[in-house]
Amino acid sequence: MTTVLLVDDDPQLLRALRITLTAHGYDVRTAADAAGALRECALRPDLVVLDLGLPDADGVDVIAEVRRAGTVPIVVLSARLDSADKVRALDAGADDYVTKPFGTDEFLARVRAAVRRSARRPSGEPPVSAASFTADLAAKKIHRDGGEVHLTPTEWGLLEALVRAGGEVVSAHDLLVAVWGPAYTDATHYLRVYLAQLRRKLEPDPARPRHLLTEPGRGYRFRP
Repeated sequence: MTTVLLVDDDPQLLRALRITLTAHGYDVRTAADAAGALRECALRPDLVVLDLGLPDADGVDVIAEVRRAGTVPIVVLSARLDSADKVRALDAGADDYVTKPFGTDEFLARVRAAVRRSARRPSGEPPVSAASFTADLAAKKIHRDGGEVHLTPTEWGLLEALVRAGGEVVSAHDLLVAVWGPAYTDATHYLRVYLAQLRRKLEPDPARPRHLLTEPGRGYRFRP
């Protein structure tokens, strides 16, 4: 059974989401603040659903702390509408951002998508070597400059989709469907944010990428 950790200081919303997720077959844990969230994350949930406005810490700091410890997918729920807040959360390691208020169907779809991306486990494949890093898709590990680089599940999904294209250009539409699902074909800003994150982690000079290339008017391409 998939375990979901809900983190929100609104007890009514927490109760409603817990009932909804339990009814759809999820094992649900809850926390009302950052300290409780970090304690629960030590028990390794399969997904974290996190509000940014916590009473004892900024949710972005919680994301960063959780991300340092592992790659559990994180879906943000927040009333913050400013795009800068979304970018901060995604840059810190969140995999998705849902703005309050939201519909139950949308929320469940985001949860399913995050769990699905995290569950992908390709096997039996040799590592892919680029000039600057080596990607082991089977083990979900990246090595660069003698050390391991940690990617979020969404970053892995995007990198995997590009690598598996074998050097061919992948359109923005196809990447969004492959990584986020068919409901996200207009969310092109996701690609800009996550490609920028991957380049910062993998490219020697993120401003002049050698491996994760943008092909204007066509899409994106991986070049070893």
